[in-house]
Amino acid sequence: MDRYLIINADDFGMCRGANLAVTELLKDEKSALTSSTIMTPCAWAPEACQFAAANPELAIGVHLTFTSEWSKYRWAPVNTSNTDSLRDEEGFMWHESDQVEQNVDIDEVEGEIRAQIERCKKLGLATPSHLDNHMGSLYGIETGRFELLQTTLAIAGEYGLPFRLPGIFSDAMLGNSMLEINVDKSMIDMVYGKIIEFAKANGVALPDHLIPNEWGGPQDNSYEDFREYLYDLYASFPEGITETYLHPSIETDDLKGTSGAWHRRVWEYQVMKDPATKQHIEAHGIKLINYRDLAAMRK
Repeated sequence: MDRYLIINADDFGMCRGANLAVTELLKDEKSALTSSTIMTPCAWAPEACQFAAANPELAIGVHLTFTSEWSKYRWAPVNTSNTDSLRDEEGFMWHESDQVEQNVDIDEVEGEIRAQIERCKKLGLATPSHLDNHMGSLYGIETGRFELLQTTLAIAGEYGLPFRLPGIFSDAMLGNSMLEINVDKSMIDMVYGKIIEFAKANGVALPDHLIPNEWGGPQDNSYEDFREYLYDLYASFPEGITETYLHPSIETDDLKGTSGAWHRRVWEYQVMKDPATKQHIEAHGIKLINYRDLAAMRK
């Protein structure tokens, strides 16, 4: 069985630095980046949507956003009404995914998902390639509130869009710090098969695997260590279609003002820009595809 890889840039539209990085990488044939998703509630989303309008052949989707995690840079729901449960005491979206699961009204979640997709379409993203979710706030993996995921999948099916959800759940995913799965494995084992069946019944195309890179090890020490770690990770990906994601950005003042770990996003931009990354992936017999390719392959 062949190995395919989707590399998605999350947080397109989050800041100017992200926009500069993602637009450059998606237009660069030597880059390994294949897809991206736009954070509709953020200030630079209109520019990202305008880029998508000018480049409809690219695989750009919607990064469904229900958390606003930074301390100095915050955003609020897109919907113009019925958003009280989606807001914290300051009127912004909740900081963390567990707060989302504990507080949101499911009808307001549905309304906000639709509002974010429609806002992107109105701003120029006429044919989104796929949906995914910022910080995993719609997966139910903090408290087991899987109705959030079911609602999201139903809407993805209605729009005919693939969604970031692996068709195969592995122990490696459970231990991946980026995925932040906090419910017991027994609960996931009990419901996961039904969730995948629901996705397929609603015509939602899924990748087989979801394996993001992690932080907190030797890869934190330098760009060179990060690149070596990432190359080893990519070479280890299993057969089937794997998605991995990162958050590339140019080094800009707005990025630095947002995150104390801003250098990680700059490293991710640099490694995607390096032609050696794409060469390394292809040298291991892995075929780079995007989310539009996935949709076609799953028909």
